[in-house]
Amino acid sequence: MRNQQGGALSPGKPGDARDQLIQRSLFGEILDWMLMPLLLLWPVSIGVTYLVAKSIANEPFDRSLEDRVTVLAQQVKEVNGELSAHLPFSARDILRADDVDNVYFQISGPQRELIAGDSDMPLPQDEDKPVPWSVMLRDAEMRNTEIRVAYTYVNLQPTRLSGARAEERHALVQVGETLEKRRELANQIIKGVILPEFIILPIAITLLWFALSRGLSPLTSLQDSIRSRRPDDLSPIDSSGVPEEISPLVRSLNEMLGRVSHSISSQKRFIADAAHQMKTPLAGMRMQSELALRQDSRDEIQRSLEQLAKSSASATRLVNQLLALARAENDSPQATPLQPVALGELARDTVQEWFMAARAREIDLGFETDDGPLTVPGNATMLREMLNNLIDNALRYTQRQGRVTVRVHADAERGLAIVEVEDNGPGIAPQERAQVFERFYRILGSEVEGSGLGLAIVREIAQRHDAEVDIFNNPRSTDPRNPGCLFRISMRVALDGTHDGDRSAGEY
Repeated sequence: MRNQQGGALSPGKPGDARDQLIQRSLFGEILDWMLMPLLLLWPVSIGVTYLVAKSIANEPFDRSLEDRVTVLAQQVKEVNGELSAHLPFSARDILRADDVDNVYFQISGPQRELIAGDSDMPLPQDEDKPVPWSVMLRDAEMRNTEIRVAYTYVNLQPTRLSGARAEERHALVQVGETLEKRRELANQIIKGVILPEFIILPIAITLLWFALSRGLSPLTSLQDSIRSRRPDDLSPIDSSGVPEEISPLVRSLNEMLGRVSHSISSQKRFIADAAHQMKTPLAGMRMQSELALRQDSRDEIQRSLEQLAKSSASATRLVNQLLALARAENDSPQATPLQPVALGELARDTVQEWFMAARAREIDLGFETDDGPLTVPGNATMLREMLNNLIDNALRYTQRQGRVTVRVHADAERGLAIVEVEDNGPGIAPQERAQVFERFYRILGSEVEGSGLGLAIVREIAQRHDAEVDIFNNPRSTDPRNPGCLFRISMRVALDGTHDGDRSAGEY
């Protein structure tokens, strides 16, 4: 046996635990996102309404105050250096339009001496540069009550001092009123605006509830439609009455149903094919056992028992291959994380297990590999099964005194690990190389015993590892009648002895 050293196996890493998903209500979540802003903005709107109402209520009263202080200022006269404020009945009516207790006025001279009105009205704080006949407003407090004051300055005759220019003189006129009527008007405005909101808000919430129920009703209908289906009904879901937002979900479900239907059809076909293939060895075993029971000669019984043992071995191999194919086809790629596998060492150990069978058939079984370790992400059990089927296939189709070589090497340019199994048997015609991977396919004219499952298992395992399988004539064969066959498996190499952790393969 020809042999070279292979690589070492690197330890794997345990997979991370998946987080548990918390089920949430779509109806409740949408309702929360719509009601929360509404309920948060509602008190804000009340506050804004109150401020706007106060501003609206202040405007007419401020204009009334301005008119009153203007009328009062027009009555201020200075005669011979004496100030007087003679109020006609029209001016008094304007000044006392409201309740006497709610309106105050004051006229003071240049030295802020009281000329007329209420003596306890507070003075303004901006007397440094008064602007005559300009009405100004301020808030003040009088007799422990908040008031609104309008005031203006009236020009008087300037006083001339010797050696200096004339000094300006002003009289101060103020009119103030309490805030009760302003507050009453503001409250009336607020009541007129806010009270309808207390009625509109519950109505809006109720309409929102019914709108959401109406909008999500297609989901309920879809749920009822799916629940009413028979367990074996895998036909596509009708998406004609489904809203546009739910259509991608329905399409995904239909795609999944298609895959499930295809998987079930494959399983049914597999069971039917397996039952058909098992009939032949079981019928042979039954015939040989019945024949052995009818024989009296020891030699005849021995031959029948040998045929029975041969049929039993054939049935056992068929069952094992059927189980291997079923596991390779139905195993979930996410079941177990791929582990770093020393491909050279795995291939060498597998070849050693076939050494005695190759020797019994007088076939030179060899193994070649690179000097360095070659690690791939994979499932060691599945990869060993793949190599077993490739070696078994090569030994079956190679004549005595032939050669079978298993070769493992790296393709550094493409970052691939290459596994080759070559023989110098009859080879496979190019037009049949695609069909040999189908289950139970046998090349016409071949007298080699087999079930036709070995290469199907090879293809399934290669697909689970994202590997490519190619078939060529053996370039080292020198016999034109036996061009030989070379199976090449191309796998990606693990980076630094590790893998990405996102891909996984099933475990036997």
